Amino acid sequence: MTTQYQVVIVGSGFAGLCLAVQLKKAGIDNFVILEKEREFGGTWYANSYPGCAVDIPSILYSFSFAPNARWSHRFARQNELLDYTRKVAREFGLEPHIRLDSALQSADFNESDGYWDVHTSQGSLSARCLVGAGGALNRPAIPQLAGLEDFQGEVFHSARWNHGVALHGKRVAVIGTGASAVQFVPEIVGQVAKLDLFQRTAPWILPRPDRAIGAREQGLFARFKFLQRACRALVYLHYESRALLYLYAPRMLGIAEWMARRHLRRQVADPDLRVKLMPTYQFGCKRVLLASTFYPALTQPHVSVVTDPIARVGRNSIITRDGKEHAVDIIIFGTGFEVENALHAAELRGPGGRVMFASDLESYKGCAVAGFPNYFMITGPNTGLGHNSMIYMIESGVNYVVDAVRTMRERGLQSVAVKPEVQARYNEQVQRSLKGTVWSTGCRSWYLDKNGRNFAIWPGFTFAYRQLTRRFDSENYHCTLFRSSLESSRTPAAE
Repeated sequence: MTTQYQVVIVGSGFAGLCLAVQLKKAGIDNFVILEKEREFGGTWYANSYPGCAVDIPSILYSFSFAPNARWSHRFARQNELLDYTRKVAREFGLEPHIRLDSALQSADFNESDGYWDVHTSQGSLSARCLVGAGGALNRPAIPQLAGLEDFQGEVFHSARWNHGVALHGKRVAVIGTGASAVQFVPEIVGQVAKLDLFQRTAPWILPRPDRAIGAREQGLFARFKFLQRACRALVYLHYESRALLYLYAPRMLGIAEWMARRHLRRQVADPDLRVKLMPTYQFGCKRVLLASTFYPALTQPHVSVVTDPIARVGRNSIITRDGKEHAVDIIIFGTGFEVENALHAAELRGPGGRVMFASDLESYKGCAVAGFPNYFMITGPNTGLGHNSMIYMIESGVNYVVDAVRTMRERGLQSVAVKPEVQARYNEQVQRSLKGTVWSTGCRSWYLDKNGRNFAIWPGFTFAYRQLTRRFDSENYHCTLFRSSLESSRTPAAE
């Protein structure tokens, strides 16, 4: 007999754990968390490359209901973030609910019973509600390079760092200059004999205002909780204020652009190298990076920044379009993630066999998708941020989903499905709001789908999203009651 759950959560990162905690607080204990990896933790388990750290202050990168007073740095390191997720899981009793090595393969909605038939690498189960909480940064993007399959050396992506490969004395090629690369390049540059950094687009980089947090400061936060809450509020307001520039006055970002240019001038003396590293698009249109050691690493005598496109990969080299051959022993991709494809990594089939996100990446409030009853998401389309912490957005979406599950249980609803016309109006408003923002200034980024439509960014203040998701608005959903009280009594909510 297939195991039945009230809620099946896909993903054990911050979003999945947050949802699990709030379900327990709401008295809903019949749920399971599916995790495709052999350990839980999401992003902070998958990414263990040298120098891996968060780029939002640690005090914001934690749940409001589980503050951590013991961060060692203003920007927490990967191991601390992973330890934090484990602490949350332990303290809130989530570990028995987690199924490791259980990748979601597909799911089908059973209209007659109002259940999702969920198929995983460890077998099948059924769920009244299926919730995607895997996030968008979980599928490494590796470009299709001619000849890559014939390369004789080691090849890996930063999100799948091969710690068994020794870099000492090797000729290393790093492809990509995204958020991961600016962190790991300074960490490995002292080990390698030669490093070639292949850059397609130069990123805007500001200094990273990191610092160690001493035992005294940690002790004060641990003893006087109100101090930590006050500090968290001030940091939140500081970061939230940046939305004014991103959303309403992109031209005013010239001050930040000047700071980035000054940062480059101060750290790179070679004028030719500065030209290579100078971005050519509007500041903020792509993700702005924070790094204080990246530029100095690129000025080392055994480091080269290559801007000519890659033509192909040889057995022991990379050949660029100008015909130059760069001898390499190891290739490391710092090329980010397949964000657009991550939202439909597994095939989800709704009523009539309709496949989710087959034609577009639209949702309602980033939490539900028309045509797919009893399916919810945390941080779905158009909930990403360019200015503040995603934890705030996660908690907002979780509040909405938990209220939806609670409403279904209290009202005896077999299924809820957002009305297509409601979703359409919502997305029209989102796209209108994106016009005139910094993200509509013309650059190509992972925020845009193949048609140039921004499916990733939330075009507003985070507190506006919190207000939008404060309750489950059942009036905007098609709600179906159980056909009989007998059926209702068989649901997991009553078990």
